[in-house]
Amino acid sequence: MKNKNKGLIIILSSPSGAGKSSLAKELLRIDDNLCLSISATTRKSRLGEQEGVNYYFKTKSEFEELIKQDSFLEYAKIYDNYYGTPKKYVENLLNQGLDVLFDIDWQGARSIKQNAVNAISIFILPPSLEILEQRLRSRATDDEEAIKLRMASARAEISHSNEYDYTVTNDNFNDTLHQIYTIILEERKKRN
Repeated sequence: MKNKNKGLIIILSSPSGAGKSSLAKELLRIDDNLCLSISATTRKSRLGEQEGVNYYFKTKSEFEELIKQDSFLEYAKIYDNYYGTPKKYVENLLNQGLDVLFDIDWQGARSIKQNAVNAISIFILPPSLEILEQRLRSRATDDEEAIKLRMASARAEISHSNEYDYTVTNDNFNDTLHQIYTIILEERKKRN
């Protein structure tokens, strides 16, 4: 059932390989009041991705024009591509009483926290950097150079975890899911 009040912004961040996307997917499955924020990006679409479902795909010039128009709640340039969250999309969901789940990095989280009063942020830590590297290698989607880049990025990302309202260590998926969902339910009680 939808809230009668304005929805909450729920930010999930973590280094690549810490389980953030899998946790977000499961949260969306178990809670009908959660909607995933859909970002705009200048990166090329991947096989199976759909416009308006996975991303809003934009050219670099289209994205930069939207920046000039102040159309983003947050945006960042990551790995030579822009990523950003359209304001109108999020506002429409919040005004319907839905909570909007963000799967974003620390830069986006910082920007949203500065611009939105109804936002909570949760940082998902890996059990250790060694385990994170094992997870990245077991996915078998990146070459050695990409893994090194992701590990350097992970260290930088983790250094910002103290900026979040909550930190949760993902050493057991179901326990971590329960912790995050409990945080969301408690925050809803506070806000309503």
